[in-house]
Amino acid sequence: QVQLVESGGGLVQAGGSLRLSCAASGRTISSYGMGWFRQAPGKEREFVARISGGGGSTYYTDSVKGRFTISRDNAKNTGYLQMNSLKPEDTAVYYCAISSRTVGGTWQYDYWGQGTQVTVSS
Repeated sequence: QVQLVESGGGLVQAGGSLRLSCAASGRTISSYGMGWFRQAPGKEREFVARISGGGGSTYYTDSVKGRFTISRDNAKNTGYLQMNSLKPEDTAVYYCAISSRTVGGTWQYDYWGQGTQVTVSS
């Protein structure tokens, strides 16, 4: 069993930055892909970014490209989401998840964290 714990959320003004962390325990996650998702009030959860197990491949949703950077430190069993130039529309609960497999090219996420709140004020 793997436990994922997000941290680093908080309240920030528009234009500010936050770095989210996703610490894993229970198993080494270097062979897992990692994704970040977010869910705003009244909206469905949406994909934000993902990174391959080795860290060499990343992918972002269009709305965060150029502002967010996903990374990981497998020696620390931890992933990160650096968020710069934050906008009020980035306000959401942010979740990390890890994936050990794909189905039809789509990552299947096996474990999820409990989420961390990010609030961006205008």
